[in-house]
Amino acid sequence: MYAIIETGGKQLKVSEGDVIKTDLHETEVGKDVTFDRVVLAGNGGDSVTLGTPLISGASVTGTVVRRDKEKKILVFKYKPKKRVRKLTGHRQPFAEVKITKISLP
Repeated sequence: MYAIIETGGKQLKVSEGDVIKTDLHETEVGKDVTFDRVVLAGNGGDSVTLGTPLISGASVTGTVVRRDKEKKILVFKYKPKKRVRKLTGHRQPFAEVKITKISLP
């Protein structure tokens, strides 16, 4: 069984046992997380349930495995011929979630 969920402005295809990266900030390691924005669900065969736009009553449950930050991205801004240069960095926080259960209505 698989499902397409919407989280953090992205749509991800998940199945039970998968480990995904999401933009969860306030969650702690070991806590359960429920994704209730399920767009599509199927069981690998011909039967596919499509939401309009979401499947009501469907949810995907997972456990937070790890929280960390991505590799640093350097952002360099400058104005030509003005001696204005600015170098900043950014590390996006993420949480790895292991999908444990997909429940459909």
